[in-house]
Amino acid sequence: MFSIVIPTLNNLDYLKICLKSLKKNSKLQNEIIPHINIGNDGTKEFLEKNNIDYTFTKYNAGICEGVNLAAKKAKKDYIIYAHDDFYFCPEWDLILTNEIKKIGHKNFYLSGTMINNGQIKFNCGDTNKNFDENKFLENYKDFNYYDFQGSTWAPHAIHKDIWNQVGGFSEEFFPGTGSDPDLNMKLWRKGIRIFKGINDFKVYHFGSIVTRRYTNDPNIKTESGNLGSKIFLLKWGISINFFKRFILESDSIYKSELPSKPKVSLNYLFHLILCKINYFYVKYIYNYKKKIVVSNENN
Repeated sequence: MFSIVIPTLNNLDYLKICLKSLKKNSKLQNEIIPHINIGNDGTKEFLEKNNIDYTFTKYNAGICEGVNLAAKKAKKDYIIYAHDDFYFCPEWDLILTNEIKKIGHKNFYLSGTMINNGQIKFNCGDTNKNFDENKFLENYKDFNYYDFQGSTWAPHAIHKDIWNQVGGFSEEFFPGTGSDPDLNMKLWRKGIRIFKGINDFKVYHFGSIVTRRYTNDPNIKTESGNLGSKIFLLKWGISINFFKRFILESDSIYKSELPSKPKVSLNYLFHLILCKINYFYVKYIYNYKKKIVVSNENN
């Protein structure tokens, strides 16, 4: 049913927890395809020992290239993009399968709800060493959000055909910041109008472990900060925040698929003008020296 794609960068202790949860809490015959960035911590050897297929780069390919490489090996109908510091809750794949059956077609983008470092605050440990799995499994159903418009970016579920049609993640967003909303924009432009976050599709999220680990490392880039938002702005002419607020209607309670066109109001027009002013500044003043490169996918 699902191909779970997991980019990882020297984060084997957390990847083991993620893989354990998938083995323990999945009900269907899914496949797991990590992408190993660098992997000098024993990740490659561990996956080979456990007969888990993977893709590999000796360098840090980042999220976008790494996920794209792994997704090319996907044999199942649906691609799940996950972080390596997720713990998947029981029957997550049955919950998604039931949701997909209700939709009845493949034109959608579904995402999950994150516990601990996400929408739901329930701390069962901040690291792999103090994670209380029993506490989590005994109580996670008591902590809920709601089905919501928009997405949390990851974990996400998308049909492989749709993923391939839009070209997966756009690799100019190296190492990853901005790539999720960019993917959503490509789906929107394709005509997708179901962007739904599912309360019952839950994962425990330790929270950007790799990013924190390499924050001050001059040799390994894991965060592009505001650069990703500027690339998005130059590519699409609006900001990520505008896209989430006025087009995806993010975080509002999910009622139905989004309208074919966003609702235009004075507030919408005011913030659109602000986007255009910011676009002019970034393109002609800020970008004069920075030379931000964006793709031509939107043309």
